[in-house]
Amino acid sequence: MDIFDDDPTPDGGPGNAHEYTVSEISGAVKRVIEGEFSNVRVRGEISRVSRPASGHLYFDLKDDRSVIAAVSWKGQAAKMSVRPEEGMEVIATGRLTTFPGQSKYQLIVEDIVPAGAGALMMMLEKRKAALAAEGLFAPERKRPIPYLPEVIGVVTSPSGAVIRDILHRLRDRFPRRVLIWPVAVQGEKCAPEVAAAIRGFNALPEGGAIPRPDLIIVARGGGSIEDLWGFNEEIVVRSAADSVIPLISAVGHETDTTLIDYAADRRAPTPTAAAEMAVPVRLELLAWVAEQEARLGRASRQRLDMRGQRLGDLARALGRPEALTGPARQRLDLWADRMPGALRAAATRKRSAFNGVAGRVQGGLLVRFLEVEKRRLADRAARLLPAFQRLLRDGERDRAKARADLAGLGERMVRAEGARLAALADRLAALDRMRQTLGYGETLKRGYAVVRAGAKVVTSRAVAEAAGALEIEFHDGRLSVGVAGEADVKTRLARGKAAKGPEQGNLF
Repeated sequence: MDIFDDDPTPDGGPGNAHEYTVSEISGAVKRVIEGEFSNVRVRGEISRVSRPASGHLYFDLKDDRSVIAAVSWKGQAAKMSVRPEEGMEVIATGRLTTFPGQSKYQLIVEDIVPAGAGALMMMLEKRKAALAAEGLFAPERKRPIPYLPEVIGVVTSPSGAVIRDILHRLRDRFPRRVLIWPVAVQGEKCAPEVAAAIRGFNALPEGGAIPRPDLIIVARGGGSIEDLWGFNEEIVVRSAADSVIPLISAVGHETDTTLIDYAADRRAPTPTAAAEMAVPVRLELLAWVAEQEARLGRASRQRLDMRGQRLGDLARALGRPEALTGPARQRLDLWADRMPGALRAAATRKRSAFNGVAGRVQGGLLVRFLEVEKRRLADRAARLLPAFQRLLRDGERDRAKARADLAGLGERMVRAEGARLAALADRLAALDRMRQTLGYGETLKRGYAVVRAGAKVVTSRAVAEAAGALEIEFHDGRLSVGVAGEADVKTRLARGKAAKGPEQGNLF
């Protein structure tokens, strides 16, 4: 299509070339570019990555000579399996279009894949170094695996062979209760679902309806680095590092390594090996217990035999009991024979000493002792009388003070009782005034009335017509009236008209 005509007129004028507006030129260029490059794959290095609050993703694709502006809208960016990062070499799939507002063309990117395993490994090492610098892979963060967990939580695909291998291995070794949290193990949903499963197991309350696992196993079979890339995402690594429950990573086979392996408390080369790490072999445990029981029995018997032999050796070193107690028995018999004579001699000596003391007492010692005690008693009696009198006076003053206090207390009680009765009377009067104010009697004084049919209050016309007689209560008394039906009302109206005579005619 010829847009410009460069053939001027002979006199140098503009000729007959068509004049386009700027929008028409921009639209023509846009249609040409979008028509020719509606689906392209571009390989280049990512630079100038921008993620504004709108959720869209802006970046540049460049090589050693040129740069192409690229944009991925919010919905497209959310579906990408690989997040663009600065310096990553990728292959971007999308379409070329123009941006008339700035007279430039750009690539609308729908998907991005790394340009070969080298780019993925470079990004993986960069992310590994950043997370390791935060201490997420530190050995002191890792927790020991429980020896025999009661409940094991497994995060894996429910339809793959991995869960069957784990359950089969657990059943062979030591059957345990298993909770399965189904997740996608590859693709764009893998990372958020695995991270949510780890956080969900940790959020289960202890003693709840769903038991909280004592151990978590994150498992997946082998695959390429692209298939296992979900377990290299930062959200999964942080969830594994923050898990309070011990976690075993069993992603891939022996040679496969992902970042969750570094953040987990234990890495298993295969899912089957993870099940072997989780529980011991029940038969081996029973055999070990039986062996320990037998060793304990043998050790106990050996210990008892050694103690019995030692006791026999010590018993042979001791003398015979008769030889040890014979001399003591002989000395006891000797002292028993000498005891009566010794008692008689001691009684004789004590009697002689008592007789000597009794003679001295009767000779005046007792009399002098009694006189001294009498004088001491009289002195104390003379001191006791004034003290007793002072005590009586003090007691009389205390009693007088107690009587005065009691009288004052009685007056206070009388005054308090009067004040209490006055307060209660005021409160009763206030309540009575409130009762009168809120009662319907005050409402009757303002022109209202209460209509009753028997003991019930009438609130509608139908009830009033059905009643035979009504009682109307005013503020100054009650009035009984009868109820007339509709026919009676018409009859009375007719009689009234007849009594009045014919109506006066209209003069007009």
